[in-house]
Amino acid sequence: MTALDTLTTPAVPRRTSPSRGLVLAMLRLHQSALLFWLGLVVVAAGALLWAMGPGADAAWTEYADTGCDLSHPNLGCDIPGPANSRYQTAVAVGIGLIRLLPLLTGAWAAGALIGRELENGTAQLAWTQSVGPLRWLAAKLAVPALLLMAGTLTLTLLHRMLWSSDLAPLGVMSWRAWYDDGTFEINGTIAAAQALAALAIGVLVGLLLRRTLPALGVAVLAVVSLVYVLDEVRPHLWPVKTAVRGLEDGTAGSDSMIVETGALTASGARVPIPSCSGEPGCDARNGITHYYADYHPASHFWPLQLMETGLLLAVAALAAATAFVLLRRRTGAAV
Repeated sequence: MTALDTLTTPAVPRRTSPSRGLVLAMLRLHQSALLFWLGLVVVAAGALLWAMGPGADAAWTEYADTGCDLSHPNLGCDIPGPANSRYQTAVAVGIGLIRLLPLLTGAWAAGALIGRELENGTAQLAWTQSVGPLRWLAAKLAVPALLLMAGTLTLTLLHRMLWSSDLAPLGVMSWRAWYDDGTFEINGTIAAAQALAALAIGVLVGLLLRRTLPALGVAVLAVVSLVYVLDEVRPHLWPVKTAVRGLEDGTAGSDSMIVETGALTASGARVPIPSCSGEPGCDARNGITHYYADYHPASHFWPLQLMETGLLLAVAALAAATAFVLLRRRTGAAV
């Protein structure tokens, strides 16, 4: 082939694979949602990073300027100043955005991602092209899942770095305990698993209802219910430890998740703590010899975390599998 032939031969356009074309089309169609997600991650990450840096420095300086000392706090050291208020606001913004993620994900997946496309016929049009229903659904699950995982795990890492840092002087930076709902969910793998479960639930609800607003409402209700139920069963996902104390002894450690408290009789039977507890002669009148507490120490953080994460991933897998079966039956699509 001569140089002239090379110049005159028309270029052969590259063929885009159907899967890649589907992903690009989906990103264009849901560009506003992608930009919203990126903005949410940037704002939450920026708030947490600011809190770890300038925000914490300013709060520390303000705390020291008032004459407060960690070992000998003075009167008024528990009253936050403007710098601490700004610090707490930044932390609240970061935490709040992360905790809203499952709700927002479920609502978007049911309404915009699936329900709207089925309602206005966009999905059916895509199925008549080179992309079948099952491949369409796989892309609808896989692409958002990857983006959700990347962003959520990044925010989780930043929050854990902030929470575990030595930034909590008395009365200035009031961090919650490791077992409090928000802290527990964001400090491990639960936040990412919640997002994946919400995505799968939203997709399934969207396929079931095929209308935008009803699907959005049902998905929000389902995600809220799931989070609430898991919050309630969380203390029972791992065997508890039991602390038994005498009538004059202290209670279980303050850094523990208390599951149940009560009293013990001479026979070892568990009974409720009497309403007269603390009054002279109350324990003797009720035959109480000891008090007990079932609790989770801080060392149970990861066992509880991983058990709940496993449940969430099981819910996500079940919802996704059900969505594929439902779509296959409706469309008669081959595997």
